[in-house]
Amino acid sequence: MKNLPNILTVTRILLVPILVTVLFTKVAGKEWYGLALFLAAALTDFLDGYLARRFRLVTKLGQLLDPAADKILVASAFISLVELDPKVTPAWMVAVILAREFAVGALRNVAASEGQVIAAGWSGKTKTTVQIVAISLLIIYNQLGEFRHLAPISLWVAMVVTALSGFDYFLRYRRVLAGQAAPRTAGP
Repeated sequence: MKNLPNILTVTRILLVPILVTVLFTKVAGKEWYGLALFLAAALTDFLDGYLARRFRLVTKLGQLLDPAADKILVASAFISLVELDPKVTPAWMVAVILAREFAVGALRNVAASEGQVIAAGWSGKTKTTVQIVAISLLIIYNQLGEFRHLAPISLWVAMVVTALSGFDYFLRYRRVLAGQAAPRTAGP
């Protein structure tokens, strides 16, 4: 825990209850505060990985906590948005997104039990980016005015990209599930 990447990961987890609280307050401008908190948490996701690789501060704790922190942030934000306005953020769409997150997490656990690491590939990074955009637009939905339609569109894009990313991971790592050696490359 004594390295900056791990501190950033823990900070992301600690920002989640604050984000959820802000989203449910009745304070004027809560959407902008919520957006700032969400983007700050999302930035820690980029920074912790970058710093860990750049300065060789990768730890087992960080490898375990980082994906968990990502899922906690995304799940909490999406579930809050469903509660705030289920017409804009339908629960079934969020369920598809979260199902992929948990399924790939399970795949990673199986791989880890076999001594293999499933690194984030291009589809996972793309998925993360579109989820961040969708959540951001959904948080400020009531402030978007004539551009309000972009939030539900971004959610559709996030759901489709997330599902495709899940299929990509399971296709690339199906050998792990069959108890065979995983592919040697984790790239695109």
